[in-house]
Amino acid sequence: MTQQTVEDLLAGPDVHAITVTVDGEQHTGTVSSRKLLVHFLRDDLDRRGPKIGCDTGNCGACTVKWDGTLVKSCMVLAVQADGTEVETAASLAEEDGTLNDLQRSFKEHHALQCGYCTSGMLMTATDFLASGEEVSNASVRRALKGNICRCTGYENIVNAICAAGGADAPLPHGREAGHEEVTA
Repeated sequence: MTQQTVEDLLAGPDVHAITVTVDGEQHTGTVSSRKLLVHFLRDDLDRRGPKIGCDTGNCGACTVKWDGTLVKSCMVLAVQADGTEVETAASLAEEDGTLNDLQRSFKEHHALQCGYCTSGMLMTATDFLASGEEVSNASVRRALKGNICRCTGYENIVNAICAAGGADAPLPHGREAGHEEVTA
């Protein structure tokens, strides 16, 4: 019996070399056949935007764009992403960290509490706003159907997306137009 090296074990049939462009930056790594894209993004690339919520595609916390299509990254194997482009919520802000209009709207409308669902909500909302569909309370709620938030009750999220899309949306109580935010 021969002694196997780590390299021999890593070169087995269940391990694959992949190259994926994430948020405009190319990454190469090795992954097992069973590794999910969300785990590759978080564990191997330290991308913390996509969250691991349900691992069943129901909650939307892991939502990313994969070659231009919105997907739940817990439903995609990392090996399937070889040679593709993935965009996470980190791709939405400017290079200098300046928030985009949608992110600012989320902030202004208090569209988050714990923040766990936020990156998935932002990716879904970005895709919705880019679709050209008329922005209304009802259309935003339809677009968010695959994203679960356990904290907010959705009202401020819907208002933030409506406002970012140019539809009328009230600011939360205490944030009326013309009033400066008080910080301690």
